[in-house]
Amino acid sequence: MKKSLRGAALAALLVLAGCAVAPPYDPPRADVPASFKEAAGGNWKTAQPAEEAHRGRWWAVFGDPVLDQLQERAADANQNLKAAVARLAQARARLGEARADRYPRVDAGVGPTRQRPSPASRGLPAEANTSPSTLWRAQASVAYEVDLFGRVAAGVDAASAQAQQGEALLRSVQLAVQADVAQAYFLVRELDAGQELYGGTVALRERTLALIQRRYDEGYISELDLARARTELASARSEALDIARQRAAAEHALAILLGEAPAAFSLPARPLARLAVSVPPGLPSDLLERRPDIAAAERAMAAANARVGVARTAFFPRLELTGALGYESAQLGDLFNWSSRTFLLGPLVGTMLTLPIFDGGRREAGLQAARAAYEEEAANYRQTVLTAFKEVEDNLANLRILADQYRAQDEAVASAARAARLSQIQYREGSVSYLDVIDADRSVLQQRRVATRLDGELARSTVNLIRALGGGWEGQAPAPAAALLPARQPS
Repeated sequence: MKKSLRGAALAALLVLAGCAVAPPYDPPRADVPASFKEAAGGNWKTAQPAEEAHRGRWWAVFGDPVLDQLQERAADANQNLKAAVARLAQARARLGEARADRYPRVDAGVGPTRQRPSPASRGLPAEANTSPSTLWRAQASVAYEVDLFGRVAAGVDAASAQAQQGEALLRSVQLAVQADVAQAYFLVRELDAGQELYGGTVALRERTLALIQRRYDEGYISELDLARARTELASARSEALDIARQRAAAEHALAILLGEAPAAFSLPARPLARLAVSVPPGLPSDLLERRPDIAAAERAMAAANARVGVARTAFFPRLELTGALGYESAQLGDLFNWSSRTFLLGPLVGTMLTLPIFDGGRREAGLQAARAAYEEEAANYRQTVLTAFKEVEDNLANLRILADQYRAQDEAVASAARAARLSQIQYREGSVSYLDVIDADRSVLQQRRVATRLDGELARSTVNLIRALGGGWEGQAPAPAAALLPARQPS
């Protein structure tokens, strides 16, 4: 009879152990179009996160050895990247803590207890005298929670999803640092081109001023033309200094991205040339699937779902198995004698099986909070996907329109340059005033400055498109900064 009762109890425990109450994870679908509006044809499909795909050395498409070196230096020394690596290590350590709940906890200790029992506990009269005694103990204790309803498993699932989210966030920081380095580098180069443009303008206006001064000294022109020439020279020098100021600030920002002090970093001047990079038509949308922020948002949602399971288990019983084995003796010298052995099976304090009955709504509130947190993460995931599509659309549109704008701007530069040459000829012939020459020179400078900004905008939009796609469109080799990733622990 006793054996049948024990068998029935064991069978009941095994049945309960299979009754996990964590909800199945079914990530919601984001309502996104099947293709990009700004895509120039090609085979596009709805994105599915594939964040672990290699992105490659995407900046190599620019063919700039200096940029290659800067990316390597940033991968080694950028402090934001190092902080992201540390955050991933923390998430993996918390996963180790959660996994430890799957196993028994074993402790050992030794020490005395001294007590004086009450007369009533010995059945003696109230005025009876009892002697204090010392009891020495040396024992090992074991505690284990039987995961009846999946509380431990759900906690491990949540910690595992958080660790995977940490990996995705690290790659997100890595991609952001790479893109920021490229952006800062091209900004410095754009300002170098501006400095070259204004340097030539200052030199030209210095020669013009010398010519105007000579003609004024010879009495051919009035002092008004001389004053105008001096004004234009001073204005060009002021604008050149303004660009130099911007260039210094941009170089300092690049130094910080490389993990270096601005005083220790210097980038030789080299004007930005028009990029020869062209985005191939028909890029497959699975490039977008590599975006690490999408993967991070999805893993955050999975962790929130697992925490709903943890909150649900609070409504069900918990079974804690505990025991102790060791020695106890009234004399320290007799502590490890065979006759001093002792054991205890069962909870040291409280009960083995606990069933919550009333807590004033605490468990229900915890469950509602967990469900609300999941809904928040689901909304964040959908928003992240929509934002990814928007960023790709924006930069595809930028690049498409920039191609047309370049053609129009090249015509504007050529026309302004021809008008400036004609105005110089007509001024020397006396058919126009010097004010016409100034206006023509200003127009040339303005149009060339716009062309320089378009070169910078092309570089920025190309980098932004690569960033929006989660990496380059070639992606054949792993990124060099991948060595920063700690080895993934087996799940």
